[in-house]
Amino acid sequence: MKHTFLTGAAALALMAGGVQADNLTIAGPWIGADEEQVQKVLDVFREQSGHTVSYVGSDSFETQIVIDAEAGSAPNIAVFPQPGLAADLASRGFLTPLADGTGDWVAENYAAGQSWVDLGTYAGADGEDHLYGFFYKVDLKSLVWYVPDNFADAGYEVPTTMEELKALTQQIADDGETAWCVGLGSGGATGWPATDWVEDLMLRTQSPDVYDKWVSNEIPFNDPAVVGAINEFGWFIQDDYVSGGQAAVASTDFRDSPKGLFSVPSQCYMHRQASFIPAFFPEGTVVGEDADFFYFPAYAEKDLGSPVLGAGTLWAITSDAPVAHEFVEFLKTPAAHEAWMAQKGFLTPHKGVDTSVFSDPTLKAMNDILLSATTFRFDASDLMPGGVGAGSFWTGMVDFAGGTPAEEVAAEIQASWDSLK
Repeated sequence: MKHTFLTGAAALALMAGGVQADNLTIAGPWIGADEEQVQKVLDVFREQSGHTVSYVGSDSFETQIVIDAEAGSAPNIAVFPQPGLAADLASRGFLTPLADGTGDWVAENYAAGQSWVDLGTYAGADGEDHLYGFFYKVDLKSLVWYVPDNFADAGYEVPTTMEELKALTQQIADDGETAWCVGLGSGGATGWPATDWVEDLMLRTQSPDVYDKWVSNEIPFNDPAVVGAINEFGWFIQDDYVSGGQAAVASTDFRDSPKGLFSVPSQCYMHRQASFIPAFFPEGTVVGEDADFFYFPAYAEKDLGSPVLGAGTLWAITSDAPVAHEFVEFLKTPAAHEAWMAQKGFLTPHKGVDTSVFSDPTLKAMNDILLSATTFRFDASDLMPGGVGAGSFWTGMVDFAGGTPAEEVAAEIQASWDSLK
C-alpha cells in the first residue's frame, strides 16, 4: 500500500534530519487479533518517522492507566475506549492538551467534525476546557438489519425517513406479519439494548445540545424530552409490531433476537442493532447478500439532520514529549486510517480517506453512513455514572418493556442519579 508521508512541521523536521529517533510508548485495550491490527498501523509510523514504538495492550487497561498515571509512569499515549475516564484524568492533570489548531483541523476534516471536538474536550486541572482526545477507530450503532430477499418478496422498500419507517412497520402489521425482533436479555447486563434505542431516538426527536444536557444530567432523566424518547421506543415494541409481543422483549436474549430474520417463515423483517450483530447471525450468512442494513433514519419533519449514535476510541497524551505530538500529527493523515481500513473492524469519520481501501464492502457501506452524518454522539449510557448508565437505566428499560409507564421509569432512574450526588 502506498502511504502518504507526515504533513506539517513534524514532517519538515524529519525530512531535514532535525528530529532524533525516539521511543514512543502507547498503551491501550487491544490484545490478540486487535493488537496485531494496530501494530500494522504503528508500523507505518515507524517507517515514516524512524522512531521506535512500544505498544502494550491490556484487558484491564482502564484500571492500569490510572495506576500508571498516579505513579508517574504513564505511557506517552493512551487509547481510551470511553471519554469518561479520559475526562477524569484530564481534570486531575494527567493529560496534556493537544497542539493548538488540532480542534480546527478535526472540525474541518472529520464528518460531523465539531461533535468529535466536543467529545474530546474536557476541563483540565486549571478548570479551563482544552482538547485532549483525538478520536481514531469508531463504531456505528444507528443501523437496521434486514433480509433483502424477504423485503423483495413482500414488495417492501428500504425507508429513508422515520416517517417511512413507521409507515412500513404499520404496513407489515396490516399484512399480518411482524416488523421487528427486539431482545433485551444479556445476563447481568439485561436491558442495555433498549438504552441504545432510546439514545438513537433522543437524537431523532431532540437537538444535540438537549442530548448532551441529558447525558450530564443538566436536564433530569424524567424531563419530557427523555420521557418522549422512551415512549418512542415503546411505539416500536407494541404487541402488533414485535416478535412474541411486548411481553417477550425483556426475556429474549439480544444474541438470539436477530435469528428471527432468518427463520422460515421469518419471525420479523427488521432488527435494530450495532455493527457487531452479524457475529450472531446463522453460520454462513453473507452480509450484503443474505442480510443487509440501512441507516436508522431521522424524522424529515424535525429537520435534525442525519445524526448517528456510536462509540469509539480516543487517543490522548498521558506523558508529554515531542514524539507524542508528532504521533497525533500522524493520526491526521489518511495513511494512518487506511492502514487499518485495509484490514477489518475499522470505521473512521476522516473525510480525506480513500474508501476503496476497505477490505470489506460492508465496512465501506457503514463508513459511508458515518461520513454522511451531520451529528455524532457517543453512547449516552457509557458516559453516565456507572450506577445509572450500567445500572438503573438498564433495569428501568426492562421495567418499561414489562409495562411500567415511561414517566415512572424515568423518575426512578433520576432518583438513582440523585442518590449518587
